[in-house]
Amino acid sequence: MSRITLLLCCSLATLAQAEEVGRVISSTPIIQQVAVPRQVCSQQQVAVQAPKSGAGAAMGAIAGGAIGNSIGRGEGNALATAIGLFGGAILGNKIEGSPNTEVRNVQSCSTQNFYENRAVSYHVVYEYAGKQYSVQLPQDPGPTVRLQITPVVSQTPPPPAPVVPLPAQGMVPPPGSAPTM
Repeated sequence: MSRITLLLCCSLATLAQAEEVGRVISSTPIIQQVAVPRQVCSQQQVAVQAPKSGAGAAMGAIAGGAIGNSIGRGEGNALATAIGLFGGAILGNKIEGSPNTEVRNVQSCSTQNFYENRAVSYHVVYEYAGKQYSVQLPQDPGPTVRLQITPVVSQTPPPPAPVVPLPAQGMVPPPGSAPTM
């Protein structure tokens, strides 16, 4: 066969394609568990102690420093003042006491996976030209399925080749699917 004849033959085969419709007999969803992430938040009560103001320690240091300064004389005056400052700060801090504990609501969030059953594809059995065929499709086709019929062209006229109707839009049946009789 020459190249021109082969191209002509292939062009005729392309022109011979036809779009037909098959009647859906059954469409069974294929269900699969799918992980779906979700953010889950909860409120918790937390006891928090407020920080001290430092006013007691400051007042105590001033008072202690003044008392120490009045007690000491000469070279011992600086030492008495320092001891008064330090002792007064400690005593003033204890007198101020601990502030009250506050209860606060704190929100904490985390991402958790929840599993849902979803249809991932459909096992479809359809009828065309008196025969039944099965195919797996990504969505439910409804009551009919569009088929693209392409005749098989050969060089010798052997017995007629079977025509297998495939779903349109580039959908190909899974390996091993064949007409059921």
